[in-house]
Amino acid sequence: MASQKKKNRLFRETSPYLKQHENNPVDWYPWGEEALKIARQKKMPIFLSVGYSACHWCHVMERESFECEQTAKIMNEHFINIKVDREERPDIDHVYMSAVQALTQHGGWPMSVFLTPDLQPYYAGTYFPPEDRGQLPGFKKLLLGLANAWNSRKQEVTQSAQQITLALKTMEAKKTEPSESLDKGLLENGRSSSLSHFDEEYGGFGRAPKFFHTMDVRNCLRAQRQPSSEREWNVVTKTLDAWIKGGVFDHLGGGFHRYSTDREWLAPHFEKMLYDNALISQTLLEAYQVKPEMEYAQAAKKTLDYILREMTSPEGGFYSTQDADTEGEEGRFYVWSKNEIENVLDKDVSDIFCQTYDVTEGGNWEGKNILRLTQSLAETAKDLKIELEELQDTVALAKRKLFENRMNRTQPDRDDKVIAAWNGLMIDSFALGFQVLGDEAYLNAAQNAAEFISSHLLINQHERKRLLHCSTGGRARFNGFLDDYANTINALVTLYESDLNLDWIQTANELAETMIYLFWDAEKEFFFYTSIDHEALITRPKDTHDGATPSGSSMALTALLRLGNLTGNTKMLEVSEKCLNDQEPVLRMMPASAMQMMIGLDIYLGPPTQIFIVEGKDSEVFEEALEFVRKAFIPQSVLGAKPKKSNSQLIDTIPPLHEKMPIDGRTSFYVCEGFTCDTP
Repeated sequence: MASQKKKNRLFRETSPYLKQHENNPVDWYPWGEEALKIARQKKMPIFLSVGYSACHWCHVMERESFECEQTAKIMNEHFINIKVDREERPDIDHVYMSAVQALTQHGGWPMSVFLTPDLQPYYAGTYFPPEDRGQLPGFKKLLLGLANAWNSRKQEVTQSAQQITLALKTMEAKKTEPSESLDKGLLENGRSSSLSHFDEEYGGFGRAPKFFHTMDVRNCLRAQRQPSSEREWNVVTKTLDAWIKGGVFDHLGGGFHRYSTDREWLAPHFEKMLYDNALISQTLLEAYQVKPEMEYAQAAKKTLDYILREMTSPEGGFYSTQDADTEGEEGRFYVWSKNEIENVLDKDVSDIFCQTYDVTEGGNWEGKNILRLTQSLAETAKDLKIELEELQDTVALAKRKLFENRMNRTQPDRDDKVIAAWNGLMIDSFALGFQVLGDEAYLNAAQNAAEFISSHLLINQHERKRLLHCSTGGRARFNGFLDDYANTINALVTLYESDLNLDWIQTANELAETMIYLFWDAEKEFFFYTSIDHEALITRPKDTHDGATPSGSSMALTALLRLGNLTGNTKMLEVSEKCLNDQEPVLRMMPASAMQMMIGLDIYLGPPTQIFIVEGKDSEVFEEALEFVRKAFIPQSVLGAKPKKSNSQLIDTIPPLHEKMPIDGRTSFYVCEGFTCDTP
């Protein structure tokens, strides 16, 4: 049994992903000085394996290779083997993923990189099968070949690794001078880029596999302020409708899976990521602000409720991921046979449910059924010749019973790391959920998660407030990265707009000062991804391009623009402007890679608007005014408000608000652009 096997060094780690490998016969090391020192002393190459706990192909490679005694013997004899959780160490992942992409023209996880003892890459890839398969070499053969190359042609291998490392450093240091000014033409260029990749037939962007591209959708939403925005609105509605109806959405439990393996949004990669559900729920909420379609509100609510139910720690922080696999099979927890459904539901209810959710005897995916809507409920009701309300009630009853039945299945594993950056995204979405939907539970969730960050991940060091990256099992570890700071600052601004607690802005101000000090490259006028006192890697990366999450740099400038516009802090606004100017060539030539930066540019060009509301003796009007602004879609604005019972000690946290007073004792609006205010 696995529990009787000798454990390797990973048993001391807190990461659920690393602990998944503690019983492997591979002599794994965690990344750290012990492993790196032994590699240097023995002059042995390093095999670096990077993945995460919910990664399906990481599990496959473990079963096929890392649990194989014969493969482990080769690895242990010829390499120092290091296992890294990419969610704990995104810096290491960032550096060596650049090598994988440079050498193979693609990337992904598991990431497999072979390094010299001084950490320079000389061969890289992702998943390798145990034996030759198609164009992929078998892993055992690859290990022996690379070990032989190191032993017989060490100088040649070392020179190649040096050249690869030099190329990576050159890529990081490269700076393209801006040739044009920052103007709305860049925003139009970005939206044109999104439109050019739009799938007219099925919604979304590109072909299979299809990721959500929430930042593209949110940029199209921002075009709704323009008269000629019908094309962009069609992109938004067709895409969101496809997500909500498709198999990528968990119709029973809520929440979205990681991406669709097909063009039609039917068959997902079944893992659920915190960041996807944060970004998707935020997109749905913004769409609902633009046009109150109940489907958007309901899908956002189901997603937020799923996070509350299954992804929230007792202390308030949000967990990272849920696995794609159960009992060694991807998607097993989520799919159904028609017979299983008929055993749970009465026949008349089962017949209606199966027709509604595309359930057939033969299945719509690998002999099973992924629940999805192929048309609207109104269209199905018409086909069934029943009233829409009757169909809605029948479906709701069926979904409750099937959900309860599904809970008896083996549950997907959950990675209980609480990551600052991802929690920032989720706090932002919960706070917006409260503003748009008015549910106090969402505000409480945002507040509790922010308190978790304050109590578990925020430390005082050298007279500065600093963030740690993540907490697992009560143990907080690793220097915060740029996106940890940026996402947290941005979330605190939204949270302040939701509950008017000035403590959030005070913390945001302190973190912003720290972020600029630790990460700002004054020479190149841009942000590094790692802090000035971080462990030295072969390059000091800059996070410029969006991936599944917004880039750290784009979130940093977005957060500084919002906080600077709220507080009048010109230093924050100047850093944001320099950052945008530095990235003008990217916005112009590669807009698809910088959609979050486009969102920041939209705020910058806005014009940015400050809305200040000061409470008078008419408290009901004050609350109505807050609700009106919070529900409106004004993405280039920030909201400040002064209740009668303001915290006098913290009122200077937002200097422009301090001087604002109610006119004639009545609740008063101040609308300002560039800190020049209209008549209240």
